[in-house]
Amino acid sequence: MTEQNIKTEPKYGPSTDENVVLEVKNLRKYFAIFDGFFIKRKVADIKAVDGVSFRLHKGETLGVVGESGCGKSTLARAITFLDRPSSGEVWFNGEDLRLKRGKELRAIAKDLTMVFQDPAASLDPRYTVMQSILEPLEIHNLVDEKEKYSIVRDLLIRVGLSPHHAYRYPHELSGGQQQRVGIARALTLQPKVIILDEPVSALDVSVQASIINLLVKLQDELGFAYVFIAHDLSVVKKVSHRLMVLYLGNVMEIGEVEEVFANALHPYTQALMSAIPVPDPTVKIDRIVLKGEVPTPINPPSGCRFCTRCRYVRQICLLDQPQIQEIRPGHWVACHFAREIDAGSHVPTEELGEDDQLDQNIAI
Repeated sequence: MTEQNIKTEPKYGPSTDENVVLEVKNLRKYFAIFDGFFIKRKVADIKAVDGVSFRLHKGETLGVVGESGCGKSTLARAITFLDRPSSGEVWFNGEDLRLKRGKELRAIAKDLTMVFQDPAASLDPRYTVMQSILEPLEIHNLVDEKEKYSIVRDLLIRVGLSPHHAYRYPHELSGGQQQRVGIARALTLQPKVIILDEPVSALDVSVQASIINLLVKLQDELGFAYVFIAHDLSVVKKVSHRLMVLYLGNVMEIGEVEEVFANALHPYTQALMSAIPVPDPTVKIDRIVLKGEVPTPINPPSGCRFCTRCRYVRQICLLDQPQIQEIRPGHWVACHFAREIDAGSHVPTEELGEDDQLDQNIAI
């Protein structure tokens, strides 16, 4: 099922594809900014996530990449309703999560869990490993006193830890062990989708490899679907089936991971790919250095979100926000000149005049 069907299907309602387990439509999450000491008044919004749409299929891993501050973690929290979205739709197993409250939302949380970026901060320092792993079962009243230890033992072994770790506290574990405990806790309820918010970014490279191999093995054995958020493109390439590139809360490109790596069509994705280090010092790479800073999400550019840093920028980029379109089968790009880039032809040579340049500066 391609992203085009999100536009052609009715605005409300889940996907008709039975393989789609999670569907996000035009999701937005804004954070209000208030001014005033005695009387608070809203003066602006931080547009952290601004119209993101995608689908996640059963047993699939969707990699999400982008610079710091592009909205990756906010997207993860909005999908799981840890932060309720400002607008948009989140459909999970055919159910509209916007209509759920309290117990109904907690019941769905059994099948939609999250592993957080900082393993130490996500574990209660007062709880032993056993208490942390059993906590989801206690919340949902699924604990069997006779089977508690066997459940914890099996989960610890599955994530590569020893049963004796069950009686340790988080401060007695290494960073990699803490993250394994976080993964074991996420597996406790046997979910269908796990949101992984940079699960290896705080770990050493050798530990990262073991955690990545663990996640791939668990998916093969248990059939989870992952939304895998990361900075490291090489890690994303190893674990993901499809790749989604975010910039300033917007989707720039989405497609099969091998296709996007081999034929990146959005200028921002091309810049990210050119920054991947190559272990061979004799290989020379033409790095694409982005100029300027990321615009503020309080007042993003009026046209294309990337227009203030794009080497292909033209007048249309400053005025109209490009709609995501399918350039190749299953490969979607939000760029006015994606077809020209794909064909290897030159982007139209219309240069920016002084007035247009002024408009660009205003957009910043």
